[in-house]
Amino acid sequence: MSSTTARAIEDYLAKQRDGQTRFLAELVKLPSDNPPGDCAAHAERTAALLTGLGFTVERHPVPGDAVRANGMTSATNLIVRERFGPGPTIALNAHGDVVPPGLGWTTDPYGAEIRDGIMYGRGVAVSKSDIATYAYALLALKASGARLAGAVELHFTYDEEVGGSVGPAWILAQGLSHPDFAFSAGFAYGITTAHNGCLHLEVEIVGQSAHAARPDTGIDALEAATAVLHDLYAIRKTYAATRSAVEGIGTPTLTVGLIAGGINTNVVPDKVTFRIDRRIIPEENAAEAEATLTRQIRESVAKWPGVTCTVRRLLLAVPFVPIPGQEKLVAAIARHATPIMGEEVKPHGVPIYTDARLYSTAGIPTVLYGAGPHTLLEANGHRADEKLVLDDLYKATRVVALALADLLGS
Repeated sequence: MSSTTARAIEDYLAKQRDGQTRFLAELVKLPSDNPPGDCAAHAERTAALLTGLGFTVERHPVPGDAVRANGMTSATNLIVRERFGPGPTIALNAHGDVVPPGLGWTTDPYGAEIRDGIMYGRGVAVSKSDIATYAYALLALKASGARLAGAVELHFTYDEEVGGSVGPAWILAQGLSHPDFAFSAGFAYGITTAHNGCLHLEVEIVGQSAHAARPDTGIDALEAATAVLHDLYAIRKTYAATRSAVEGIGTPTLTVGLIAGGINTNVVPDKVTFRIDRRIIPEENAAEAEATLTRQIRESVAKWPGVTCTVRRLLLAVPFVPIPGQEKLVAAIARHATPIMGEEVKPHGVPIYTDARLYSTAGIPTVLYGAGPHTLLEANGHRADEKLVLDDLYKATRVVALALADLLGS
């Protein structure tokens, strides 16, 4: 990339800060909570905003049966394509769906309030900010007049919070895009090259109801479930002995996040249902992790005569692991991010799971990089008062635009 191109990109983005801030605020102000996952309206608003920036936006509504099977109400995937010439295609993916706000906010979750250079609101960091990052990075590329070889696509999707199967996975499976590389939403002070996978299981334990005056005539499903949970927590402690070699990942984890059951106070419980979140580190085989945990649950239940159980998979997200070609993206981002962010920006792993894995498992070299602080916790991601330092948005946009110019330079 020539110094003329770099200067043109920098100058353009410096003039666009107010517009980029307003663009992000509009995305935050319209709710897109998932659940319930009724996100088509937000996609339409995003498409209108992108059109206002001069982009041609493809709208790809996901069929209702697929959306409902994914536990959602509506979803529309958006694709913008800009071809500069023959060469590779780089997809930039961010998601517009968000987790519900929850309690504890000191500001309106949909207010996009700015205090001391920080914008607050649900989704402002995860990951509506990167819809703004990627859109304005592409605008800067177009405005630079650089001679580029290849194409950039924007993939804005709406189901990351429930697994991505009707977002990026659907785009790729339908043949709507065939990118050679992909950037996925991330934070500005590190380049994520690996992350955990995730297994969600629903366990249903069934006994037999009875009047509380004669509990001996029933089979207490809650008593059995309590013992199974005790066994699961003992298994969880053994995970500490297995640690990923990837910096930032840590160990496998297991959390029981939901539990329900019983009929009434005066009835022996005949059914208890609970849900498990099992995080899978990159070195583990996801299918083997699922098979092992399922077997351990069934062995625990077998200790209780008359009790039966059903184990149902809700989600299996494989870990995101490096594949050949990823190093090109890392080098291009690090070259610009380190001086712009004012510290070394290097590859690392994170213990969450994201849509990046869907591109990578399709054979597309992928990294996570975008606007945000060092960690999810700093951004209050998925917590009250989610926030984004706007200067990190502007800096990350510069990094992405310059990295794309390097990767597509003719």
